This record gives sequence, structure tokens and C-alpha cells, in this order.
Amino acid sequence: MSHYLVIPAVLLALFFAASGVAAVARGWVLPTYRRRVRRVRLFGWSQLMLAVAACGHTVFGLLTIGNPGVRSLGTLSASGLLLAGFIVMMTSQRASGNRQASGMP
Repeated sequence: MSHYLVIPAVLLALFFAASGVAAVARGWVLPTYRRRVRRVRLFGWSQLMLAVAACGHTVFGLLTIGNPGVRSLGTLSASGLLLAGFIVMMTSQRASGNRQASGMP
């Protein structure tokens, strides 16, 4: 199998997992996310979900040789977990834009 795709996917999953563990265990977020993240622990769990989804895509999409049913079911479930991780990540962040409170100009 093409290791040119597997190695970056595993490195990306390890990055998300390390960042998620740091957010869940210590409440630490990367400096680029500090201003936007409202709930740090929830953000960490979403990053862990993304890491597991990236590993699932790597294992079932790139490394599985054999039954095509297992391959399609594995990548489909990893895609569902990826979507759920993005939804959880968006709920943990602040809303952006110029919102005005209760009718005040």
C-alpha cells in the first residue's frame, strides 16, 4: 500500500490525539484556538474523536486488504465519527461575528 498516504494520516491522528489529551487532562489548548474555544474539555474530546476517525480511515481505507464489506463499513463509521467530532468541536467554540444583545443598537 502507498505509505505516502499512511504516514501523514497517522501523524495527523497523533497530533490530534496529543492535543486532545492535553485539552482534556490539563485544560491546555493550542495558542491559535485559545481565543475561540469556550469549553476546553469538550474541545479536547472532539479532537480525540477526530484522531480516532483519522485512524479508522487509515486502517479501513488504506490498509485493509480483503473483504470489501468490512472496508466500506469501516470507512463509513469513521466518516460518521469524523462528522460527530466536527459537530462537537463547533459546539465547544464561541460564535463569531458582530452580534448585538437584545435589541441594543
